Amino acid sequence: MNVISLTQELIQFNTINPPGNEEEIAKYIGTILMNHNFSVDYPKYAEGRLNVIATKGLVKGIKPIVLTGHLDVVPLGAAKWKTDPMSGEISNGKLYGRGSTDMKAGVAAMIVAAIECFENNSPKGGIKLIFTADEELGCNGAKHLCDSGYDIGEASAIIVGEPTSNTPYIGHKGGLYVTAKTTGVTAHSSMPELGDNAIYKAARAITKIEKLKFDVEKDDLLGYPTVNVGKIDGGLNLNSVPDKTEFTIDIRSTTKLDNKLAFQMLEETLGNEVNLETIVALNAISTSENHPFIQLIYEVCAFDSTKEDVKKSASFLTDASVLTPWLNQAPTIILGPGEPAMAHQTDEYCYVDKIIESVKIYKEIIIKNSSINI
Repeated sequence: MNVISLTQELIQFNTINPPGNEEEIAKYIGTILMNHNFSVDYPKYAEGRLNVIATKGLVKGIKPIVLTGHLDVVPLGAAKWKTDPMSGEISNGKLYGRGSTDMKAGVAAMIVAAIECFENNSPKGGIKLIFTADEELGCNGAKHLCDSGYDIGEASAIIVGEPTSNTPYIGHKGGLYVTAKTTGVTAHSSMPELGDNAIYKAARAITKIEKLKFDVEKDDLLGYPTVNVGKIDGGLNLNSVPDKTEFTIDIRSTTKLDNKLAFQMLEETLGNEVNLETIVALNAISTSENHPFIQLIYEVCAFDSTKEDVKKSASFLTDASVLTPWLNQAPTIILGPGEPAMAHQTDEYCYVDKIIESVKIYKEIIIKNSSINI
């Protein structure tokens, strides 16, 4: 199977989230895998939205390796693309399209690697592929799968195919997404003293957030937590005192600051003028560099972790926030062919040679993991 052609085919499915519409691409992937003797299940996330669970070579008493990715992509943005974002066009060694980097190239590489690993010998313990819906808005597809009571089984290790330019990351920050609301009393803008301006309350809160420094120890892998206000909406018209404002807060947490403590610190900072509601709460994940699986990954990727200032973790969230604890804290690596800086960008692309290389890397990991899989 040609991984480049498959990547192009996956890009041509419109899975922009919202609304996602992952059912068609899920069944397409499932059909490919069933044609190669994988057992495939499609746990439903929502109408027109499916997850894909595919397994082959499972052996009782031996945990399989898990490869995972998501099927949805972000919107195109307002800027005009120089190529058709749904075509998968190739130019100068780059494969363009929405989802090329984040992360349909990774999904394609995992599919091809999983199929090709069974051409000669079956990997010890077998392979499990988990492809999810609605990851981009907070790993909701994976979380729904977990909360539904689905029997996910076990894992010897987890590979998350998010964009890392084939550089292994051993962890990533957590995410706490919060909606903040302020309320007031409306009045004519010529008599503001008769009203209570909700936007002013929001502005005071946002100024406090801008200055907020979480008083926690630095995480050796993930650094310090961060906070950002990303969206605000308030007021009805120019000449009225606004009585409602809503804005969003995005906190990226570490192992030194879990989401419960982060929320508590946010409440204490903002006081009773602001009502806070959690949208997403996913904790950070990390695996020790000393774990045999991580050492295997470093060897396969020829990665020198002792170099000064070498990047070892991702700042973005992945489904590992859900899957790793669900799978009993199995050792987890984030490793994919996409370019991290191109995720969610106009004219998103992935290098063709990185996609081809990732198939080789995944296959080698799967095969070598068999030797340490107990």
